[in-house]
Amino acid sequence: MERIKALALFSGGLDSILAIKVVQRQGIEVEALNFSGFFCSCKAGGGVSEVAKRLGVPLKRVEVDGKYLRMLRNPKHGYGRNMNPCVDCKIFMLREAKKYAKKIGAAFVFTGEVLDERPMSQHYPALRIIEEESGLKGRLVRPLSAKLLPETFAEKRGLAKREMLLSIRGRSRKPQMALARKFGVISYPSPAGGCLLTESEFANRLRDLFRHRKRCSVADVALLRLGRHFRLDDNKIIVGRNENENKALIAGKAGSDYVFEIPDVAGPVTLLQGRKTKRAINYAAGLTAVYSDAKTPTVLVNFGQNKLEMSVNVRVPAREDVKCLRI
Repeated sequence: MERIKALALFSGGLDSILAIKVVQRQGIEVEALNFSGFFCSCKAGGGVSEVAKRLGVPLKRVEVDGKYLRMLRNPKHGYGRNMNPCVDCKIFMLREAKKYAKKIGAAFVFTGEVLDERPMSQHYPALRIIEEESGLKGRLVRPLSAKLLPETFAEKRGLAKREMLLSIRGRSRKPQMALARKFGVISYPSPAGGCLLTESEFANRLRDLFRHRKRCSVADVALLRLGRHFRLDDNKIIVGRNENENKALIAGKAGSDYVFEIPDVAGPVTLLQGRKTKRAINYAAGLTAVYSDAKTPTVLVNFGQNKLEMSVNVRVPAREDVKCLRI
């Protein structure tokens, strides 16, 4: 007989690891699909790719694009506490998963969702909405809570054996941790965090970006992860916090951005976005100086687009004086 194949929506976290283990124990071939991008703030157990390798499953990684940003600006089902559109996000990913499942000949799609584990997206009505609006009604298996949910097409057809699926419910991690020990899973990430959209600082920066940019790219949003952010009218100023961020800011700058640095003094790289008015240039230079190791009351700061061929002398402001414009 031809071996049954299933596609896992895979985050690399404990729930999705266990869901794969449960399905694999039925002799089903599993392939994993992972969505990554600006919103991911953690590496699961040394990286999603490494986790998939330990599980013995092929991994397809997808970077989110402009379609995701359009959803993020106006999610049909709203946001959580910050800018996390959990229901719409899962619908988005499962729609893409449905297409990929068809491409690889997967008989069904499954996730590591647990009934009532997350207050916004994993209560019963939300699970039904996600299933229906993703186009996977009756064809989406949730192995960890399947016995608490209606029987799916895959179960009715015997593609997945319901008696081998589970009935985990609620926010406690104890059942999953016990199952991990049973399966010999000893390395997995902590349940906290993972999505930057749930974090207040990142969410504030994203709201600010959406307010000031009618159109923005994934690269624009990715910069929100880096540095200290300041808003001066229509100008955005980003000040690096360490050497790695300085390099990332230079790598991620747009062609029209100005770069600021202080010669011969340890300090940040600063990006200035928006109109290059004298006021904006002086403010960006001042921010570069205040977060540097400069010891003098005035500092020479070099700046430019591709080459730092211009310079300006600025008085170093007090840190308390610049906090009011920090995002």
